[in-house]
Amino acid sequence: MKRSPSSAFAPSLDAPRSQYGAICWRKAEAGLDVLLITSRETGRWIIPKGWPIKGTSAAASAAREAWEEAGVEGKLSETCLGVFSYQKIMPQDQSISCTVAIYGLRVEKLSRRYPEQRQRRRKWFAAREAAGLVAEPELSALLLALDHDAQDAGAVAAKKLKPPVPTPPISG
Repeated sequence: MKRSPSSAFAPSLDAPRSQYGAICWRKAEAGLDVLLITSRETGRWIIPKGWPIKGTSAAASAAREAWEEAGVEGKLSETCLGVFSYQKIMPQDQSISCTVAIYGLRVEKLSRRYPEQRQRRRKWFAAREAAGLVAEPELSALLLALDHDAQDAGAVAAKKLKPPVPTPPISG
């Protein structure tokens, strides 16, 4: 469903517009994989994002965008992971400053058929690789931080699961 930025317009035309996005992820052997999609206009790698949906929470709006743009369903975090800013190119080469609040969505289902399947490509990338593919520095930094946190969590889990070293019996 295509929505207009009008519902996200701030009183000043120069003020950034709000959008909501989802980092769609899955666990991988070496950290996290992130699902990126291509933008419709330029074909660059992005995360699913879009305008607020009236009567819907920010997180639910992000999940709706993930479904429409990437065919993703899963477990959604209600906590905002961070924000990034970008310039959205509009018709007649106008641009709008946008600030995107990002929510995590652990992918449980990837559908073959979804609303924008013919307009976009989607592909899984290691989080570190995805960070190098997106154009927005703040989004890139967030992807790197998530990858680092996932690796730290894996290292902590591995340490906790490591069997204890047997102690030799005391003779005497």
